[in-house]
Amino acid sequence: MALKFAGTMNAINRGLDSTKAAKGADMVEDWEAALADTDVPGAKGILRDLASLRKQLERDEPDADRVHSLLHRLGTATTRIAERADTNADKLRALGEALTEAGEEEHDEEEDTEAAAAPRRARKKS
Repeated sequence: MALKFAGTMNAINRGLDSTKAAKGADMVEDWEAALADTDVPGAKGILRDLASLRKQLERDEPDADRVHSLLHRLGTATTRIAERADTNADKLRALGEALTEAGEEEHDEEEDTEAAAAPRRARKKS
């Protein structure tokens, strides 16, 4: 499983946008196989989200908003499951935090509705 951690963390650190969707789908499939026999509370939800993410990545044009939402949810769930893991807890926590951040990447800036509602006033000519 150490190889899966390293490959996934490398892809996240390089930037998920630079990772080809097909490669991402392969990594997700590896994680599905690794978690298939895991009997830890929360693993089934992670598996469902992984399947949804894989399906998005296998599409000709993945829905970016859906992918970011899934990454965020997977990150949160992975961080939670790390607390109960007997092995690799630190790696799972780091992976969860990285996935959560990757899911939020596109949503860092919120629209400034207050500024939009009150544009700068034009200067008065003296």
